[in-house]
Amino acid sequence: MLTGKKIILGVTGSIAAYKAAFLIRLLVKQGAEVKVIMTPAARDFISPLTLSTLSKNPVISNLIQEDQWENHVKLGRWADIMVIAPLSCNTLSKLSSGACDNILTAVYLSATCPVVVAPAMDEDMWKHPSVKENLNRIVSYGNQVIPVSNGELASGLFGEGRMAEPHEILDYIKAQLFKTGELTGKKALVTAGPTYEAIDPVRFVGNYSSGKMGIEIALNLQSRGAEVHLLLGPVAQSVSLQGIQVTHVRSAEEMCNAAITAFPFMDIAVMAAAVADYTPRDKATEKIKKKDEEWTLTFTRTRDILKTLGSMKKDHQFLAGFALETQNESENALAKLTSKNADLIVLNSLNDPGAGFGHDTNKVTIFEKDGAVFTYETKSKKEVAQDIVDMIIKKSNV
Repeated sequence: MLTGKKIILGVTGSIAAYKAAFLIRLLVKQGAEVKVIMTPAARDFISPLTLSTLSKNPVISNLIQEDQWENHVKLGRWADIMVIAPLSCNTLSKLSSGACDNILTAVYLSATCPVVVAPAMDEDMWKHPSVKENLNRIVSYGNQVIPVSNGELASGLFGEGRMAEPHEILDYIKAQLFKTGELTGKKALVTAGPTYEAIDPVRFVGNYSSGKMGIEIALNLQSRGAEVHLLLGPVAQSVSLQGIQVTHVRSAEEMCNAAITAFPFMDIAVMAAAVADYTPRDKATEKIKKKDEEWTLTFTRTRDILKTLGSMKKDHQFLAGFALETQNESENALAKLTSKNADLIVLNSLNDPGAGFGHDTNKVTIFEKDGAVFTYETKSKKEVAQDIVDMIIKKSNV
């Protein structure tokens, strides 16, 4: 997605400067051309040699370099995007006030491209009113700020102010600034993760779904311009979902109600969650104490979300579902396609190595309403998401 994109990475004086090396590697792997600009203070935290080696371009740190004037105006017009990561408190103040005392601030003031910053500072600094005022001011200038995270800081304290991780910055850049546009103006609903069906306040019935497949589909839809609403079950993994509207749900009933509410406003819906088929009939309000040698639970059927949405589907809407099978895979997937009024069913088989719950890879077969069947080899879930969204774009009217 970033192939051929020209990116200026500004690095300022912060202990988080070491993360710039990892960010450069990610950007270069995506096909971007990266030029690094460092403030004088940044050189105390990471070597220019490291960053020039990774970026495959000389690092720029002075207005005058080797008896030549560094054309900051030309640099500001060269880039498709300027990213400042980390952004220190000191450089933030300069950007806010329009100070121009180094090559980074000179290029920033000359930039005709979007500017994105990833702040990094200690919690007390982050929460200071002057910092908040400076952030608000640079946002008013049209710049974008990637939120800080909560974690261990250079001071040894834990709190807000930690710079976003390189992969989060990459995801933000791709999602917010380099969408492909095929689905611009379209709205998509995605479900992901497991559901937990409560037995009592401390126990539940669930499954092993990690939510990875659905999350990758949501990210891919977003990267292609769609406005994405993700219904996310209780998952353990932490992932950057910048720009995606996330509704956290726990039970099948919560997910179903949220899906019914959102679906009428959607152009695309992809039901990738592993929703429980049954839920305990009686949910205890207090912890059930250990008594007898045997314990019997009675379950009732949950509402079928895919079938419910299929009954609501309008002509302009495209509905895709998933089928996780262990036997009679194709027959069951085809039956689901028909009975639930879906336009597309993605089949996973637990008999395939590297497919199903908990893996970073998947192997799928896609069944379409018109009878076409497409089988794919084992791929990363990110690549599988690309294949699924490609098929949705090809077959839908969106």
